[in-house]
Amino acid sequence: MSVLTIKRADRLIGVSVLGTLLLVWLVLTGFDALTQFVRQLGNIGKNGFTLYDAIAYIALTIPRRLYQMFSNAALIGGLLGLGSLAATGELTALRAAGMSKLRIAASAAGVIAVMTFAVVVMGETAGPYGDQHAQAIQVRMRSSNLGATSSGLWARDAGKIINAKSAIAVQDGDRTTVKLVDVRVFTFTPEGQVQEFSHGDSAIHDGNKWIMSNVRTTTIDDAAVHATQQPTQTWTSHLNPHVLEQSVIHPEYLSMADLRRNMRYLEANGQNPGAYAVAFWGRALFALNTLVLVLCAMPFAFGSLRSGGFGKRLFIGVLLAIGWYFLQGAMVNFGTVYGLPPLLANLLPTSILVVGAIAYFRRFG
Repeated sequence: MSVLTIKRADRLIGVSVLGTLLLVWLVLTGFDALTQFVRQLGNIGKNGFTLYDAIAYIALTIPRRLYQMFSNAALIGGLLGLGSLAATGELTALRAAGMSKLRIAASAAGVIAVMTFAVVVMGETAGPYGDQHAQAIQVRMRSSNLGATSSGLWARDAGKIINAKSAIAVQDGDRTTVKLVDVRVFTFTPEGQVQEFSHGDSAIHDGNKWIMSNVRTTTIDDAAVHATQQPTQTWTSHLNPHVLEQSVIHPEYLSMADLRRNMRYLEANGQNPGAYAVAFWGRALFALNTLVLVLCAMPFAFGSLRSGGFGKRLFIGVLLAIGWYFLQGAMVNFGTVYGLPPLLANLLPTSILVVGAIAYFRRFG
């Protein structure tokens, strides 16, 4: 087969796979967004939450949903793309012309690799940006006294204004709670003058009350300004920790830079980075996992092309996507329980698939 013919074959395979991938990606993301939109409709009227807010929330989360759905869309789209070539006899012609199964699978994966790069960029930029603004909408909906801006969380608590630069999820024994980082508490007089200002490195709820650490307090009265410092201080507040738990963005929605920052903060304070480390390595290996998943699905595609049509190939794709989801989740949970490094726990499912694919293509490629 000449070089020109190979290039035409690559283009033929690429266009077919790209078309089905985009269609499946649109359907999966659209269904996910529509389901969530219906849920948001039930919140209309809560603390001024409107239909416009529901639409804005869904629109802002579209980049993240596209990112999450891409791997499954690539898998199913790859199978259906090759299936459409088989239905017209073009795949059979390529095999008869001397193209190996591995060569055909590589052509399909090449197009997906380019798409994966664009999706990774979107997942590190537009995805987290949109989710942060979408979360601000949810925060306002859950509490009229709580808000989120680029400067962090803001809350009104009686005569106090509270600001926390960020809020992270931490493991406290057998429960997950929220730790506020870089906390500022402004206390005002009835006339609206600042009476006291407290700044703490962090604040955490112990189940009954808030406890601030490394607190510096400045009190202003008619005579002078007084400053004190305490290692810990009980913080009397009606700020609901459960509302805050719902307001913290899920680790898997954060960018790698934000995940790494939270990991370093927890490690510096002697705490297990936990979910942040798992989410970080999941993002770092996203492109590798997607491409390996697609390549490992190709043997099933070739096996199903001899018999069965669109429905069978679609069923195989969905089954593989579900199987991969549970395999990856089980391996990561297994690693967390038995103390495996998050990188190794995330690599285990991929390694298993790579071994299976290598064995197949060596024998049947």
